[in-house]
Amino acid sequence: MYPNHGKRALDLIIASLMLLLLSPLFLILLVILSFHHRGTPFFYQERPGINSRIFYILKFKTMRDGLDAEGNSLPDEKRITELGKFVRRSSLDELPQLINVIRGDMSLVGPRPLLKEYLILYSQEQSRRHAVRPGVTGWAQINGRNAISWQRKFAYDTWYVDHVSLTLDLKILFITLWNVIRGKGVSQQGHVTVGRFTGNN
Repeated sequence: MYPNHGKRALDLIIASLMLLLLSPLFLILLVILSFHHRGTPFFYQERPGINSRIFYILKFKTMRDGLDAEGNSLPDEKRITELGKFVRRSSLDELPQLINVIRGDMSLVGPRPLLKEYLILYSQEQSRRHAVRPGVTGWAQINGRNAISWQRKFAYDTWYVDHVSLTLDLKILFITLWNVIRGKGVSQQGHVTVGRFTGNN
């Protein structure tokens, strides 16, 4: 009952209330980042959602669009701005994903939506992470986030798929809020973001 109907209702109620309550902060960040990034405050990217259907994830932008001499993107640590570090450290870059939740692209809780090019790299077991809507936060995020291996992360994701419940979702949301307040687990030590997934070999 809960996974099929109650979870979506919980998403709509909480995401709508959060977006309403945080709308002043949302608008302030929108204005500041619009100036900071010359009119482009948002970051859009294609991500696979439930049943691997592609959608556009929405985040506040934290990096410049820097390229090297060959036209390739510069490393994350060279593109992220000081303001971007603060926005990411406080998890405010995830705030626009409440819109993804309301639209039905995402859930508040579920496996994080990753790059679409990873789809062909998953094992059959790892692909089960797409049996539910991807989440703004998830079981892997409260158990290490970017500080754990890809294999451990995917194991947490599939465990969540097999154990979805109201109690578990509320637990994950509460722990996520507490971690955000403490600034815990945002990135690997010495890295701006986790390294790319290159397969299981």
